[in-house]
Order: sequence, then structure tokens, then C-alpha cells
Amino acid sequence: MLLLNRPYHRKLALLLLTLFASLYSKAQDTILPKTDEGIIQQQLENIAENTENEEADYTNLLDALNYYREHPINLNKASREELQELQLLSDIEINNLLKHIEKTGKLITIYELQGVQGFDMQTIQRILPFVRVNDNFSSAHFNVKEMLTNGQNTILFRYARIIEQQKGFTSIDSNDLYDSPNSRYIGSPDRLYLRYRFTYGTNVSWGLTAEKDQGELFLKNNQRNSYDWYNQGMNPNNSAPDIFGSNKKPKNGFDFYSAHLFIRNMRFVRSLAIGDYQATFGQGLTMWSGLAFGKSADVMNVKKSAVGLRPYTSVDENRFLRGAATTVGYKKIEATVFYSRKSIDANTSDTTETGEIATISSLQETGYHSTMGELADKDAITQTIYGGNISYKGRSLTMGITGVNYELNTDYTRTLSLYNKYEFSARQNANIGFDYNFVFRNFNFFGEQSMSQNGGMAFVNGAFISLDPRLSMTILHRNYQRNFQNLLSNGFAENTMAVNEKGFFVGINAKPFRTISLSAYYDRFEFNWLKYQVNAPSTGNDYLAQINYTPSKKFDAYVRIRSRNKFKNTSIDEDIDFIVPVKQTNYRLNLSYSILPSLKFKNRIELTDYKFNDNKTMKGYVVYQDIAYSKMGVPFSVTLRYALFQTDNYDTRIYAYENEMPGVYSIPSYYFKGSRFYILIDYNITRNIELWVRYSQTVYDNTDMISEGSLTEINGNTRSEIKAQVRFKF
Repeated sequence: MLLLNRPYHRKLALLLLTLFASLYSKAQDTILPKTDEGIIQQQLENIAENTENEEADYTNLLDALNYYREHPINLNKASREELQELQLLSDIEINNLLKHIEKTGKLITIYELQGVQGFDMQTIQRILPFVRVNDNFSSAHFNVKEMLTNGQNTILFRYARIIEQQKGFTSIDSNDLYDSPNSRYIGSPDRLYLRYRFTYGTNVSWGLTAEKDQGELFLKNNQRNSYDWYNQGMNPNNSAPDIFGSNKKPKNGFDFYSAHLFIRNMRFVRSLAIGDYQATFGQGLTMWSGLAFGKSADVMNVKKSAVGLRPYTSVDENRFLRGAATTVGYKKIEATVFYSRKSIDANTSDTTETGEIATISSLQETGYHSTMGELADKDAITQTIYGGNISYKGRSLTMGITGVNYELNTDYTRTLSLYNKYEFSARQNANIGFDYNFVFRNFNFFGEQSMSQNGGMAFVNGAFISLDPRLSMTILHRNYQRNFQNLLSNGFAENTMAVNEKGFFVGINAKPFRTISLSAYYDRFEFNWLKYQVNAPSTGNDYLAQINYTPSKKFDAYVRIRSRNKFKNTSIDEDIDFIVPVKQTNYRLNLSYSILPSLKFKNRIELTDYKFNDNKTMKGYVVYQDIAYSKMGVPFSVTLRYALFQTDNYDTRIYAYENEMPGVYSIPSYYFKGSRFYILIDYNITRNIELWVRYSQTVYDNTDMISEGSLTEINGNTRSEIKAQVRFKF
């Protein structure tokens, strides 16, 4: 049982009172909501839960939505690809919309969408922030004169820092550092981000992105643990080993740079990418270089919407290609070729007599270079990727063949255990796949089959069925063999990789009444080979049910339950690991409502149960209150949250999306016992200059040491962070 002290009782009671009092709010209806952010937030929360990564960069995943929010699509001139990029409409709905415009002519008002088969008010409200019907500007074709007139430049700078001192930044004796070179960060605690981007519709984009993470070097001469300090200052006789090599000396400036030039619809060249870009095809089994949505309350998103080539504007230092690519087309036939060559991080396991890398044991994907060891692994080897896709793209049928070759310039000898016996461990690999998408009336069939060089196979096939404007269903089956190898895949899976998994997913979206909608799915999966921390073949299931109540455009409430059942190892003795069942269930009540046009509230209560084998059930909860103020004509807006949380252990942690400045995504996990507060201020200094400031603080009630034993250890019970961002448009 969770035990709360009396101050906690008072805090919790206050939040609960605010939460349930909102159920009786009767304020009048306001305009349609700015965006259907609830579904997007739930999708991001699910990604964070499944990957256990709170710091993932979702910029490219939501880049299209962020762009179209400021530059809505003209539905009368929109292409199928632009509508697919929104990821808010099914292919059936897109087909029905295009046929309606073709048959009846251009839309005059957005509410004519009610006459399109499959479109109801909820669907219209969902896409409303991103579309319009009266825009004369068209992005259908590239035009240099229009580009120079209507193009937009954006410069964005961001600063962030943890206020409390962390262990990795405290001073240390040089002899201790020589004994343990990774015991301190080599740079400052500041996080810096700079981006310049020019855009013209969706046709032209070029820009530069630069980032420095916490602990990484920026201005070498001002850092106490620079390369020269380590190799000379710490040991004047130069007897200290040069762990970096001549090509690893820190340089002034940001740790990571990314640049791109991207052009669309230039005669027969449908897209051209130079520099950094992403490539996505089919259902992600053969080639998918970025993140993708997965299981969520929006069951439509189990089907991936591949857009081929797109510019890369994120700071994830792994999920992108660097080189050149192009897509050319003639009528309904498109052909894409891509080439990428870049340096990547790796852990060296063997070197030659001349000091060159001979073998690596693992690929490093954190993107951090804040310690001596991480800096030594930076850009250790060269990765080369090349391939292509040829597709037929008709109104109802799309199909394509994708081939990709992956090479490293040195041997990759993975540290083998029984569970990873079949995983990629070589210098080179190749994959080829076939994908299809077919729309017939109210049925959308899709899938992909892929094969790796060693003969391993992967299959995914699914169907989206619109049984009625108020009822739709998604069915998906996948079979990924244990010896399928592809480091560039991102197929629908329970695992982090599309390998060693069979499963069947079924989901429904129902709208039995105007004010009530239901979303539910059930996913059963099995792993025919061992997994990390699962030393035997195993099975599992995952189900979710959510009911939304939306009586007006200003009020929405939903109740959700999600349960996940898997197996994990448990040590019975020192020699044998048995697998035992693990069950985790989350219960959530979420309310969003407006009491004034300018004032919006959001409340959530979430409970979790976690049971490992026959042990005692561990529990946890989070309850929070959000308040958002934004008034038409007022140059600033404010968003704040106060949350209380308590969990029995780290396994019962709960993830919750937090409002952030554009381009930043915060989905922290709440665990142990304490409270969290943040405030975000958005101020439009002028029409073209916008400033954001965010302050957050977490206070733990049951510890005097945060992240004990790590470089981020704080000697105290409070962790505070300050962020500031400014954006210039011209």
C-alpha cells in the first residue's frame, strides 16, 4: 500500500478537488480546438514507454504537423503525399476526399467536408488546425520567383541547463582522473542548440542545425578537462597514453552539426536531397531511417505512411542518412536512389600495430560525447549505406520494391551471448523487400515482405476496414524470423527491432454516440528465440481500452486501461535463470476543459500495478493539474503544471507528456516520491520574434541523493532546469 504523510494528503486532496469539480463545469462552447493534441501526446507517451527513452528527439516525426500548423494545406490543391504526411487521415478518407473534389469541384468552406464519405465533425476538428480551403498559394510545383517572394527564413537558438551541481562537474584531483578518465564530464553543463532553416512551402528546404549536449566540449580553451589538459597538463612528461589519437582532438564549436538541401516537384524530379536526410519506404521492414508511431489509442497508426525522402532537421545523431538522394517520376512510376556515408560511434575491441581500428564490439547510439571514453568512441568507424526503391503509385494501388546495402569499414564482432546469437555481427549486410497498399471501397490492405542477406525473412500484413462512418477496425499480422537482420528497419513490433517475433494485432475505433467514442486494441505476440533478460522462448499480450466523452468543443474526458503481460528472468540460484510472468497495468483518467475562451485546464490521475512472478504487487500513482492561458490579441501565453507522484520502485514509473517550446519534447518518467512543477512562458516580442522561457523543478521527499552513483548525481533532493529559446522569422 502507498503511504502518504499528512502534507501529502492535503496536496493530493486539493488536486483531486480541482479534478472532480471540473466534471460539473458548464461554461459555454467556444471555437473549435486548436488541435487534437491529446492523441499526439498519447502516441509520444507510448513511444517513451516502449523504448524507455525519455530524451528521444521527435522533431522529424512531427515535423510535418508543426509545419502545416503554421502553413495549412490548401485542400483544393493538396497532393496525396501531403495529406499522408499529416498522419491524421486514413488512406480510405484521403481517397474519398480526392474523389469528392474531383466529382463536385473545389471546396468553398471547410464544413463541406461533412459531405465527404467517412468525414464527421470529430474528423474535421482533428485536421482543422492543419488545413484550409481558401488559400491561393500552391506548393504543387517548384517556382524560383515564388520561392524568393514567399520563402521564409527561421533562426532558432536554445539554451538549457540543470541548475544544481551534478557530480560529473565537480572538481577532482588529476591523479584520480588518470585512474578513471570517465569519472568526470569534459565540458560544461550547458546545453546549446542553433538552427537556421529556409522553407518555401513543402518544395524547398535548406538549413543548418548544431547542438552541444550537457558535458560536451564547446570552447576548448575554457574547459578544465580538454584534450591538452589530459595528455599534457595532467602528465607533463607525456607518459599518459593518447586515448584519442591525432584525429580525436576536441575542436571549438558544437559537438554535432547537420545540414541539408531539399527540393520537391522540380519538373520530373519529385525530390532531391543533399546533405542530411531520411528515407522511409513501405511498412519499415526494409528501409526506415527515423522514428515511427506504433501502438496507441489511435489504432489507425499501426499502418505506417512512408513518404520516401524528407529533409533531416533533428539532432538524433544516428537515425539519418548523410549524402545524396533523388526521386524521379513519370506518371505513376517513381524511382528513388540514395547514398549515405558518415562516421559513427563505436566501441573498439582490437587495433592493429599502427593503432588503426581492426574490430569493434558494439555500435554506440547515445550521441553523447561528454566523457573521455565517449569522446574516444566518437566517429570511430565509417558507415556506408546505398540502395533504391521503384514504385507504382496509383489512386487505389501502390506497390514498390526496395533494396539497401549496409557496410562498415571494419569488422563488427558483437560480444555474443546465446540470446543474440542470430543478430547482425559482420562488416556488410543487404536487404530487399516488397511493399503494397491497396484501397478498395472501405477496405485498405497493406503490407511488406523483406529478406536479409543471410536468408532471414520478415513479413507484415494488415487491413484497415471502415465498416461504417462510426466504426472502423484494424487488423495486423507480423512474422519476423529470429535470423532476420536489418539495422535500418523500424517495423511494427513489440521488440525494439523487427526480429524474433510473431504477433497478431486487432483494434477498433467506434463512435456509438455523438459525444462518446471508444478505442481498443488487443495484441498477442510470441518470441520463438531468447531475448535480452529472457532466457527462453516466451509469449505475451498487450491490450488497451479507452472511452472518450466529448459533450462540447470545450470539454473532453477519457478513461483508459492498458495491461501488458510478458516474461522476464528471475535468478533462482547462481547458475540458472528461469523466466517468470510480469504484469503491468495502468489506469488513467484524463480531463481537458475550458472555463473561459482563454483559459484551459487539464487534469490527470494515473495509477499503475506491477507484479513480478508471485511477489507482492508494486503500485504507483501520478496526479497533476495543468493550466494554460492564451488569449487572442495578447502577445504572451502561459502553461504550468503541478504534479504529485509516488511509486514503490522504478518498475512502477509513469510517463507523462509535458508542454514544451517548439522543437523540444519532454516525456519524463515519474518515480519514487515527490512533486514536480513547471512553467512555460511564450512571448511574441514582435510579429517576427518569439521568446520562450521554461523552468521546471522536481522535489523528492524520500531521498537526499538524486541519481546516486552516476555522473548526474545531485547531493540533495531537488533537481531544477532552466530553458530559454528565441526564434526569428524573416
